[in-house]
Amino acid sequence: MAVREEVYGFFIPSVTLMGIGSHKEIPNKIKALGSKKPLLVTDKGITAVGITQQIVDLMKANGMDCIVYDETIPNPTDKNVHAGVEVYKKNKCDSLITLGGGSSHDCGKGVGLVVANGGKIHDFEGVDKSTKPMPPYIAVNTTAGTASEMTRFCIITDTSRKVKMAIVDWRVTPTIAIDDPLLMMGMPPALTAATGMDALTHAVEAYVSTIATPMTDACAEKAIKLIFQFLRRAVANGQDIEAREGMCYAQYLAGMAFNNASLGHVHAMAHQLGGFYDLPHGECNAILLPHVEQFNLIARVERFAEMATWMGENIEGLSPRAAAEKALVAIRQLSADVGIPAGLIELGKRYGKDVKAEDIPTMTSNAQKDACGLTNPRRPKDSDVMAIYQAAL
Repeated sequence: MAVREEVYGFFIPSVTLMGIGSHKEIPNKIKALGSKKPLLVTDKGITAVGITQQIVDLMKANGMDCIVYDETIPNPTDKNVHAGVEVYKKNKCDSLITLGGGSSHDCGKGVGLVVANGGKIHDFEGVDKSTKPMPPYIAVNTTAGTASEMTRFCIITDTSRKVKMAIVDWRVTPTIAIDDPLLMMGMPPALTAATGMDALTHAVEAYVSTIATPMTDACAEKAIKLIFQFLRRAVANGQDIEAREGMCYAQYLAGMAFNNASLGHVHAMAHQLGGFYDLPHGECNAILLPHVEQFNLIARVERFAEMATWMGENIEGLSPRAAAEKALVAIRQLSADVGIPAGLIELGKRYGKDVKAEDIPTMTSNAQKDACGLTNPRRPKDSDVMAIYQAAL
């Protein structure tokens, strides 16, 4: 809550469709936006499992054309964005559909920014750098984690600097978001776990953010409760539609929280691991989360104690500090239960990457410049960030 004159915003899409079968409304909503030829931004994985064709067929059945760009990679790059811009222009598209998880949505947002404003995607790094509105935009989600289908965040890797650019711009908020748990049924356990822990990170960081409000607090609280109720079930059985729907709501609520309260140093540091080693964002967050929040604990003791109860921990008779520590215990246990690697070196080996201690100073320097760190509840020195990276190895 503000202790001085300060203005808070609350950003969400104009319309959100949720529930089983909601993706079938895509053609109607494209028409409602006055569009006829959208560019569908997605990735090869979504195409391989048939979801891309499913959407294309749905559009054709309603007499509409749809151009597919499915070259997005897990950590979308400036090259991805600029290639997508060329496809958009060449085919004279008039709108955007993004289909997938955070990577597809971020890439599509980047395409929309450049199409509308000109220049290069690098021009928009930072906060609210655009001056013109995006094309009409529908974001269709297939994972339960990033909430990029409803946020004003766009994370793009600058391939020359090996840095993830944090673009925070109210204009990239999708016009319409669609979250259909049917499209999430095919997510494998590892991806379910990684995206779910990403959502948890969003909720936790938003709840302890320096600009949290009662509105974001309410969203974060419900998100945390739902994640601890449903994530293990969704990982254990991907066909559990109740668990899928529960995680669908959880990740969206977490998105509402961080889209408005912002994030913290977990994301600031995870972005460097993604940019430097091309490691998956959700798992980087999951590994860093308990380490960063251990550092943050003294700044938000009461809030961590509250979170412990939402995570199912019994804090009766405990001091506020001991109760707060229970939240970190619960986070570590959930992470272990869903199969997240214990440390960054193990994570690197899983993906054929060599995570090295000698890279920590460079990543620390970049993390300290990341916009996400501005709302961290405790301001870390470089030595603190390096110590956290070292502990997470």
